[in-house]
Amino acid sequence: MAAYRMKQEHLARFIMVLLIILVLASPAMGKMLWRLQNSATLEIHARLPESGGWSLNTITVRSGQPLTLRFTSEDVVHGFAIGKLNLPEIEILPGEFIETTLTFSNPGKYTFYCTRWCGPNHWRMRGVINVIGMSPTPTPEPPPLYLALGIDLDAPHRAESIPRRAADPQHGSGLQNHLPSYALEQDTYLSNSPASLWMRLRAESSLRPLSDDDLWDLVAWIWEQHASAQEIAIGQKLYAQNCAACHGESGKGDGVMIRDLPPPTAEDHVTSHEERTRPPDWSDPHQLLGASPALLAGKIIRGGMGTGMPYWGPIFTSEQIDALVTYLYRFAWNGAPNASTHP
Repeated sequence: MAAYRMKQEHLARFIMVLLIILVLASPAMGKMLWRLQNSATLEIHARLPESGGWSLNTITVRSGQPLTLRFTSEDVVHGFAIGKLNLPEIEILPGEFIETTLTFSNPGKYTFYCTRWCGPNHWRMRGVINVIGMSPTPTPEPPPLYLALGIDLDAPHRAESIPRRAADPQHGSGLQNHLPSYALEQDTYLSNSPASLWMRLRAESSLRPLSDDDLWDLVAWIWEQHASAQEIAIGQKLYAQNCAACHGESGKGDGVMIRDLPPPTAEDHVTSHEERTRPPDWSDPHQLLGASPALLAGKIIRGGMGTGMPYWGPIFTSEQIDALVTYLYRFAWNGAPNASTHP
């Protein structure tokens, strides 16, 4: 009996020592276990990316378990938001504390990010909340359209043809009866750039009586049919909050955060976010009129638009990406040159 008890005692000591070794050898594991078993507040310090960014960028919590986060900033004003969730932004002020309590119903990986442009490396301020728990098997999401269409996001897409003057969609609406049926289909809009659709229409024998300008007016009208006023308003807000600091308020690639960077060239293929150039000038119709909505959406999802642009796939919903794409085309249509500047 004494020998049996001694064996049990040795086994218990062995297990205890093993657990201590595991926790000490893996601080991250210790923190994860603590977060899963306790409901105490987690304190997170926001700092400039050059100073470390979020003091805690990986959090694990069970679904249905309240998660209280207590924020403060060590330098400038930051913001906290969670991608793809309709939650209000939290403003984080230097030297002050603010708390929020979150409860996630569905397991999954949620990306949080800073919403205030604090510097050129602002995009680095991202983190992940891993929500674990039992849930029904989710329906797999379809792949992004650019993958389904086999679009090479890094291939040049400069428009070969552009309008001689600013396109007039109102005039184009009066010519819509001349259009073939495919021109108004959603799939045609998504998979064609304005320039490629113009070339397809130019090849239609039934449209030969129309001038090149007439066809551009028609294409501009088609693009308007896929952009509601509500979508444009949403896209404009998203652009101002997340894109204008680099791409500029007018889309010229002259945002305040990248004005000291060199302009892009046709040979630019950025391989890391450290090798950055200024974004392209979207007010130049050759840029956006050569890009399809599927291509633009893919660049937003994946990032790396030849300039070190961050990826936004975990941040924006598909509806937000669509709204942003519809807004971007405004730069191209409004930037169409006069006849005197057409090559």
